[in-house]
Amino acid sequence: MLMKEYRICMPLTVDEYRIGQLYMISKHSCEQSGGGEGVEVVKNEADIHPRHGPGQLTEKRIYLSSKLPSWAKTFVPRFFYVTEKAWNFYPYTITEYSVSFLPKFSIRIETRFENNNGNNDNVFGDTPTPAENVNSLDILSDPIPEKHYKESEDLSHWQSSKTGRGPLEKGWREDHKPIMCSYKRVQCSFEVYGFQTRTEEFIHRNIRDILLVGHRQAVAWVDEWHGLSLEEVREYEHAMQEKTNSKVKSSQNNTGPPAASRPLFSRSISVTDERSLKKMGVTTAAMSDPSASSVPQSPIRLNSTPE
Repeated sequence: MLMKEYRICMPLTVDEYRIGQLYMISKHSCEQSGGGEGVEVVKNEADIHPRHGPGQLTEKRIYLSSKLPSWAKTFVPRFFYVTEKAWNFYPYTITEYSVSFLPKFSIRIETRFENNNGNNDNVFGDTPTPAENVNSLDILSDPIPEKHYKESEDLSHWQSSKTGRGPLEKGWREDHKPIMCSYKRVQCSFEVYGFQTRTEEFIHRNIRDILLVGHRQAVAWVDEWHGLSLEEVREYEHAMQEKTNSKVKSSQNNTGPPAASRPLFSRSISVTDERSLKKMGVTTAAMSDPSASSVPQSPIRLNSTPE
C-alpha cells in the first residue's frame, strides 16, 4: 500500500467551498463524460453515519478504459468501470474506489477542510503523516497535463467580479485572505506481484493531476457558484447528473457491436495467464473454448462489490 497526504490551498473559506465543491464536481463530471466513458451517478441520497452523523451518500460508476496505460490494458476487459462510493459529512468526507474483478485493488481517500494554509500536521487527529509522504500542491504554479489546460482557468489571469479576488501571485499561500486547505489522505493498494509498485505510483500521479485540475476549476468558476444556496446547488447537481448519465449511456448504446470477437484477456504477457489472473482474484473464461471467451455483442458491465 502506498499512502500520501495532499494539501491543496484555495483563496476561499470552508463555508464557501461547501457550495463550490458540489458545483465543481457536477460540472467537471459532465465535461469529462462522453464517447462511452465518464461518470454515471447511481445513487445520491441523504445518509446518517454512526460516527459522523448526517451527510450525503453518493455512488458512481467511472468508465475509463481508454485512460489506462498500455501495460494495464493487457489484463483489463475492454469495457469496465470503477465504483466510487463517497460519504460527505462536510467538512469531512470519505471516498472509496473498487473494481469488481480486481479484489486486490482499492483506493481510500479521507478529506478534511480547514481555514488555514496547510500548516496542520495532524489534521486527522490520529497519527501524523510522515513528512516525506506530504505533498503540498499549488493550484497557481504546479504543472497540469497540457490537455487539461484552459486559459480561462489559469489563476495567474483569474479575476472574480463577485468576490474581488484574483489574480493569484507567487507566494499567495503565505498571506492571502481568505485561505483554506483541502487535506487529503490517500491510501492506494494493488497487491499483485510485479505490478504493485508501478500501478500504485501511476494511480497517485493521476490523483495528483485530478486534484490540481479540480481545485483550480473550483476557484476559476467561483462567479458561477458564489452566492448559491445549498438547495440551489443541489438542484444544479441533480440536473447535471441527469445530463451526465444521459451522455454516458447514449454513447455506450451507439458504440454498436465490436468489429471482431476477441478473448476477454490476452496471453501476450505472463500476468494474463490463467494462473496469474487467479492470484489477482480475476475469474476468467475457459481459455480452451474460444467461443466461451468472446466479447458479447453489448458492452460488458461488471457488477462492483459494495465499498
